[in-house]
Amino acid sequence: MGKVISFANQKGGIGKTTSAINISSAIGSMGRRVLLVDMDPQGNTTSGVGINKKNMRNSIYDMLIGRCTAAEAVVKTEFAGLSIIPANISLAGAEFELVSLDGRENRLRDALSLIQDEYDFIFIDCPPSLGILTINALTASDGVIIPMQCEYFALEGLSQLTYTIKQIKRLYNPRLELVGILVTMYNARLNLTLQVMDELKKYYSDKLFSTTVVRNVRLSEAPSYGQPILYYDKFSKGSKAYMDVAIEVLERI
Repeated sequence: MGKVISFANQKGGIGKTTSAINISSAIGSMGRRVLLVDMDPQGNTTSGVGINKKNMRNSIYDMLIGRCTAAEAVVKTEFAGLSIIPANISLAGAEFELVSLDGRENRLRDALSLIQDEYDFIFIDCPPSLGILTINALTASDGVIIPMQCEYFALEGLSQLTYTIKQIKRLYNPRLELVGILVTMYNARLNLTLQVMDELKKYYSDKLFSTTVVRNVRLSEAPSYGQPILYYDKFSKGSKAYMDVAIEVLERI
């Protein structure tokens, strides 16, 4: 049965979707069967792997409200070992519709359980909030990866997120664990970056990924071409960093 891992952070613009796409594609390139689940109504993960958000037969929204099965929502990408359950703006309505449904916290878990054996890993890109969609993702997951920038507010938000993870573990999903904290958009020339890193090492040393992802132009360009960085520019610093992180993810899980 495939391991289910969520990428979560309630703060937007910190490299969460970039990390989900590039770690998933890197692990897929190693011969693993990987399913990427887009749980963000913006659908950036979907377009980031070359899927047209306007021409989808089924989406994660249809799956969550019971209009289709998980198998019917899966789309194969052109990248090795990687499939996706795509999302578009219709998912925004699920926030309201799920509230009135029975077992609303378990909708994603129940749907994915029917196809979980078909994959080695299922990676979920959560929305930048701690609402019902993120709760569904964490309830369905074995572990969580937290991408974050080296900024003061990101550090403050980390405490809130780790508290939420503990609450989900207590209330809905006793197997949920923090896989690791991934520092993104790293800039060693900034004093604040070094100060935040010191704080992270002080309180989360055992959870920090040894690889940090530095700011990289090619990494920023890749989504506009609908390609993970491994396929857009295999020899870039961003590609090497995410390949190293992917190897570390395999070691941790």
